[in-house]
Amino acid sequence: MSELTVAARYAKALIDLAAEQNLVEVIKGDMELFLQTLKTSPQLKAVLANPIVSHSKKVKILDEIFEGKVNKASIAFFKLMVNKSRGEVLYTTAIEYVNLYDIKNHIVHASVVSASALSAANKDTMIADIQAAVGGTVKLNAKVDPSLIGGFVLTVGDREIDTSIASDLKKLKKEFAQKVITN
Repeated sequence: MSELTVAARYAKALIDLAAEQNLVEVIKGDMELFLQTLKTSPQLKAVLANPIVSHSKKVKILDEIFEGKVNKASIAFFKLMVNKSRGEVLYTTAIEYVNLYDIKNHIVHASVVSASALSAANKDTMIADIQAAVGGTVKLNAKVDPSLIGGFVLTVGDREIDTSIASDLKKLKKEFAQKVITN
């Protein structure tokens, strides 16, 4: 079984348990803290994935880092995963938990890359348009890439809208090259 499949199953079980205990929001916050901690500490991520490091040492490390910072259910989940030799999928499981949370709460992630920074009004308009198209709440991540020359590239899920001038120039270049070859 792939790591993603295993992680998705554990995340589903965790979100179901969290729903039973009315802790869905709390555990989401815990998973985000866990993800942020692992992103800033690749050594911790490596230790959790390393089969040579003993379960007891991993549990002790997790206790020292997260005790008092996360809910008891989250700590218990971390320990369960480590003791079942699933420490290497903890990171992916946390990602999957946050993804499941977003799906259950109709939160859509979108990213826009523009040639220059978008104004607050432009962002608000874009968010409103995306919400009208897909429903739910939209979290928009905006980035700037001057190489686009003008326009933007909007990505929502697996859909992409590219209105950049750089893309238009590439299309024109390709069309000219094909016309030269055929003539």
